[in-house]
Amino acid sequence: MGLTVLAASIVIAVLDSEDAHHTAARAGLASRLEALDTFAVPVSAYAETLVGAFRKGEAAVTTVESFLAALPARVEAATPVIGRHAARLRAQHGRRLPLPDALVVATAIEIRAERVLTTDRRWPEVGVRVEIL
Repeated sequence: MGLTVLAASIVIAVLDSEDAHHTAARAGLASRLEALDTFAVPVSAYAETLVGAFRKGEAAVTTVESFLAALPARVEAATPVIGRHAARLRAQHGRRLPLPDALVVATAIEIRAERVLTTDRRWPEVGVRVEIL
């Protein structure tokens, strides 16, 4: 029972049965649900998830929003502290941790999440438990 931050890649993979990470993302999320975790999605990851949904149409946007509400997952706002921490992480890790990913990690650190779920295998060691699905 803990707080888990979801990267955009997890939400996208769970909702897209054709995504290469769909099965692993569903299983990983189910495991955290069974553990009675609570969930947060950084606003940057929320926006990233919605980009593809908006390209598909309003029904896809509604699907994303309904999915997050049903989890339930709160959308965590960006703050100056999160922005500063993300910038430091980006500066330290360079191309291995793009700014959108650094914002996810910084959010997890700031809200004291126990873990981050992602499908991105490129993330370096970042000071929070990262589970790659």
